[in-house]
Amino acid sequence: MQPVIPDYLTEILGDVKSDTSGEPAGYIPELAAADPERLGVAFAMVDGQVYGVGDIDVEFTIQSISKPFTYALALADRGFDPVLAKVGVEPSGEAFNEISLESNTGRPLNPMINAGAITVHSLAGAEDLNSTERVERVVHGLSAFAGRRLTMDEAVCASEMEHAHRNLAIAHMLRSHNILTEDPRAVVDGYTRQCSVLVTTRDLAMMAATLANHGVNPLSGEQVVPEPVVRQVLSVMFSCGMYDAAGDWATQVGIPAKSGVAGGLIGALPGQIGIATFSPRLDSHGNSVRGVSLFERLSSDMGLHVMEVPATASAVVRSNHVVGSGPNALRVFQLQGGIGFAGAERIVREAVDTSPAEVRVVLDLTRVHSIDDVARRVLLEVARRLTLDGHEVYLVDPESIVPNPDPGDGGRVIVVDNVDQAMIPPHRVA
Repeated sequence: MQPVIPDYLTEILGDVKSDTSGEPAGYIPELAAADPERLGVAFAMVDGQVYGVGDIDVEFTIQSISKPFTYALALADRGFDPVLAKVGVEPSGEAFNEISLESNTGRPLNPMINAGAITVHSLAGAEDLNSTERVERVVHGLSAFAGRRLTMDEAVCASEMEHAHRNLAIAHMLRSHNILTEDPRAVVDGYTRQCSVLVTTRDLAMMAATLANHGVNPLSGEQVVPEPVVRQVLSVMFSCGMYDAAGDWATQVGIPAKSGVAGGLIGALPGQIGIATFSPRLDSHGNSVRGVSLFERLSSDMGLHVMEVPATASAVVRSNHVVGSGPNALRVFQLQGGIGFAGAERIVREAVDTSPAEVRVVLDLTRVHSIDDVARRVLLEVARRLTLDGHEVYLVDPESIVPNPDPGDGGRVIVVDNVDQAMIPPHRVA
């Protein structure tokens, strides 16, 4: 059987190919010379599988798509408070190169506009790094997200620095407010080098998948940045990543995203997929015309809007039944799927409504593939309260979905590999 997904990607690529509206970025000569017909789209799954069609292995510069990843590095290197003290998280509603600073503090409104990204570059790595070492930290970090060593396009870098007057003006404004504490030109040079890193559409899809995979690169298995950093970055991408088109994007596409003026566009859907497109013609917001169209189509066809969440809570309890009879009877709650708070609440309600008459109660996690922290705590509280009500509670957990389960004061849970083991003396007690 032929794979389904590449055929679908080929179809949607064909649907947008005829759109020749927009122009490559004209204010940077090297980017203005880009082939406007280039077009590619790639999916990277959180297990490392990549699907792509079109020009997915053509290199181009990452540009502003570097912003969320460098933001992640700064948060990981310096901590949340020092970074947030210098850069806010509010949407600007303005173009990417506006001088959007808070009137009373001079702090950039968010890290996705140039003022914020220049500041964030200065916060990457340890405080005592010089400008060369900081660039290396950023390139190393971007490479870790991509899963391969990335290089820099020196010609694009030189071209951008030759026309970096607005970024230099922004940097000097930041220095006047003490947001930057070093030579503004050195920071802008470093930021320009960051934007000049070469990537492919395949690379960008994997970088987005690393964000979707809680900060773990699906290929290398490296935890590139901690999970709390990823949540912060994706939140800011969702509200600020598409500049003054962010509101339209959030409502129509609904995927945390970031664009770049070389024509790249990424989206990361937590726990599911990293997406990247490449098409150099830009709209008036500086976003890829055909890239935006592709994302709109993907979101609509595949139900990828973050607000389009399937109603899984009612299906968490697969069955509620009794095994055996008399004093040896077991009440079995067979659970399934991924369990979050809503699913955990459904388990609580099932246990309360059932009010088991059987002494022994089994919580069967054999068909559960994930459980978040709040659901884990709720499940263990159910076990604790059942124990206090006089029940023997068994946890069928062959894959250690709930490692080292401790129900807390007065609770007790017996861990077994299958329901049959609950019929005999326990092998493991937690």
